[in-house]
Amino acid sequence: MICLLPIGEIQEDAIAIAGETLREVFGVPVRELRPEPLPSEAFDPERNQYHSTSILLKIKRPSQCERLLGIVDVDLYVPGLNFVFGEASPTKGVAIVSLTRLRQEFYGLPPNRGLFLERLKKEAVHEIGHTFGLGHCNNPGCVMSFSNSLIDTDRKSHRLCQRCRRLLSETGGV
Repeated sequence: MICLLPIGEIQEDAIAIAGETLREVFGVPVRELRPEPLPSEAFDPERNQYHSTSILLKIKRPSQCERLLGIVDVDLYVPGLNFVFGEASPTKGVAIVSLTRLRQEFYGLPPNRGLFLERLKKEAVHEIGHTFGLGHCNNPGCVMSFSNSLIDTDRKSHRLCQRCRRLLSETGGV
């Protein structure tokens, strides 16, 4: 089972879309957990961002959850990068996705709810794919392709390519 953990204030439809997509792509049950607060110690006031690894370290995966995806609506970073859309810890079976930079409004553009939700689907599947042991894929249309920008995210599908589906089944994934 994949569990979804809202961290901080998250819109219900974002959780629902992520859950439906993970259920469809990985073929396993998905359950929403009770929201948890953002860990204040993960905030870096100099960057005005949250350190994603610090949040990942705070996430406790309940025993009934094989995988856990935390969803936040704050800007995330890891040292050495300006930002990240998400991060995963394959050994812990946990991942995190940020909604903030998936919105057009972040870039001063008019809102586009459909595009935002498509981006969320892709990032949710991508990060959970890492928890199943999948690495980045060279196929730019595969959801496991690395996204350095929204151009990369928008180009790919929310589905695994044939190679990544095979790797997933070979590693004992779905």
